[in-house]
Amino acid sequence: TFGTVLRKQARSLENEIDLKLVAFSKIGAGSGGGGGGGSSGGLGGGSSTDTSPLLGEHVFDSLSEEIEQMLEKLSALNESMSDLPASGAAAMHTLQRHREILQGYRQEFNKICANHTMRIEREELLRGSGLATSSGSPSISGLSRREMYLKETGHLSSASHLVNDQINIAIETRDHLHAQRQAFKRLQTRFNDISNRFPLISSLIQRINIKKRRDSLILGAVIGFCVILLLLYAFN
Repeated sequence: TFGTVLRKQARSLENEIDLKLVAFSKIGAGSGGGGGGGSSGGLGGGSSTDTSPLLGEHVFDSLSEEIEQMLEKLSALNESMSDLPASGAAAMHTLQRHREILQGYRQEFNKICANHTMRIEREELLRGSGLATSSGSPSISGLSRREMYLKETGHLSSASHLVNDQINIAIETRDHLHAQRQAFKRLQTRFNDISNRFPLISSLIQRINIKKRRDSLILGAVIGFCVILLLLYAFN
C-alpha cells in the first residue's frame, strides 16, 4: 500500500541521516579536517596540513546543507503519513515513533552545529585575527593550532591554580574562625565555672545590678516630677 511505501522510504532515509550525522559529528569536532586533507595526501604532507582547515569547513558546510535537505524530506514523509487515514493503534504508534526520530535527529544536528561554531569562535579568539587571516595566510599549519591549544591549556591550568589558591585561603579562614569560636567557648566555660565556684561574687553582682535599676527608677521619677512642676508653673 501507499502507507507501506512511505514507511519504507522513511526508514531508509532515517538510516541515511544517521550515517550522515556520524560523519557530520566527526567533521564538526575537527577530526574531519584531517580526512579532507588526506584525500590529497599524494601532494605532500605540508600542503595537505595547510589546507585541511579550509577543506574541513567546505565539507562541513556542504554536508550541513545535505543533512538539512534530508531532514526536510523526512519531515515531508512524516506529514504524508499523518495525512493517511488511521488504520489502528500500531500505525499511530509507528507514526509517533518516526516523529520522535526526526526530532532527535534535528536536536543532534543543531547540537553539532552549535559545537562546531563554538570551536571555530574559540580558534578565532586564540588566533587573534579571525578567519580572514587563516584564509589569506596559507602558512597556518596544524602545528600553530596545536600551539594555540597548548596556550589555552596553560591558561586553564593557571586559572585552576588560582581557584585552588582561593579555596585554600577560604579553608584556612574557616579554620581560624573555628579556632576563635572554640576559644570563646572555653572562655565562657571558665567564666561560668568561676561564677559557680564563687556564689558570693555572683550574688554581689546581682545586688549591684538591682541597685542600679532602682537608682534608675528613682532618678526617672524625680525627673518626671520636676518636669510636671515645670509644666504647671509654665501654664499658671
